[in-house]
Amino acid sequence: MLKRLLCIMLVLNLVFVFVGCKKNDGDNLDKVTLTYVKAPLNVPSIIQRNKGLFDSEFKSDNIAVEYSTLTAGPKQTEALAAGEIDFLNAVGGTSVILAAANGVNLKVISTFSRCPKAFMIVSKSNQIASIKDLKGKKVGGPKGTILHQLLISALDKNDLAKNDVKLMSMGIPEAMSALENGEIDAALVAGPAAYNSIKSGAKVLTTGEGLIDATIVVAASDKIIKEHPNAVKKFLKVQNDSIKWILENKEEAIKITAKETGLNKSAVKEMYDWYDFNPTFSTADKEGLVSTQQFLLDNGLLDNKIDIEKIIYNGK
Repeated sequence: MLKRLLCIMLVLNLVFVFVGCKKNDGDNLDKVTLTYVKAPLNVPSIIQRNKGLFDSEFKSDNIAVEYSTLTAGPKQTEALAAGEIDFLNAVGGTSVILAAANGVNLKVISTFSRCPKAFMIVSKSNQIASIKDLKGKKVGGPKGTILHQLLISALDKNDLAKNDVKLMSMGIPEAMSALENGEIDAALVAGPAAYNSIKSGAKVLTTGEGLIDATIVVAASDKIIKEHPNAVKKFLKVQNDSIKWILENKEEAIKITAKETGLNKSAVKEMYDWYDFNPTFSTADKEGLVSTQQFLLDNGLLDNKIDIEKIIYNGK
């Protein structure tokens, strides 16, 4: 009888071990997919991939790391909604807000960068010396983005209405080409494109400094946050580790970035100082998203207002 009782207790203990214990992420997560966006000058992403930091961190749980080449914000959020991407490693606040307002289940888990100095309005026209001179002129750039927000903010600061200029919606490369050919009077540019336009003789009418926050964030799907919280912790660890590595090896980081982007080292070194890569999502970052949402609402780019607080990851 005692032997039989002991056997029953042993079986019950085994059941508890296999059923009652929570499974690790590695038990049922084979891979994670994240975006690799190196422009305008995403030094952390470049270092993370070049040094294999994500691969090393996830390898301990036998989780493979795959990279997506999608760079446009809307395409990224669409892929995340479809379950094709787990982490958006550098995405604009505008894209995140628009996606969330349209039912995409995601959360901002950290900040990627803050770079108002990297966003500019430039011109090559002899008739344009300031933002005030843009009245009645054509401006080319991507609509519904941080650059569009910069234009609206700059116009407002100079007592001009958004209808005082004609915004020609186009990508940054197209805007640079159109400016060079005289098809537009000013262009909305960022990062290396801004740097190159200045070197080719364009004058800066304004940067985003004092006008916009220009916050780029990292977002993750609700699915991976809820089902694999350890994967999120690993991601954030790599993000922090990469920033630490860059700070301790700045010259090498600049050299690697120059090689990856095709820029010369002096250009990377100069532009690097435009960026703040501190990953901690701050109160100011949240306020920046609130301002971005208001910009989208005011310009008819967003119909449904969302609670920004609800799309911010709280570590749970």
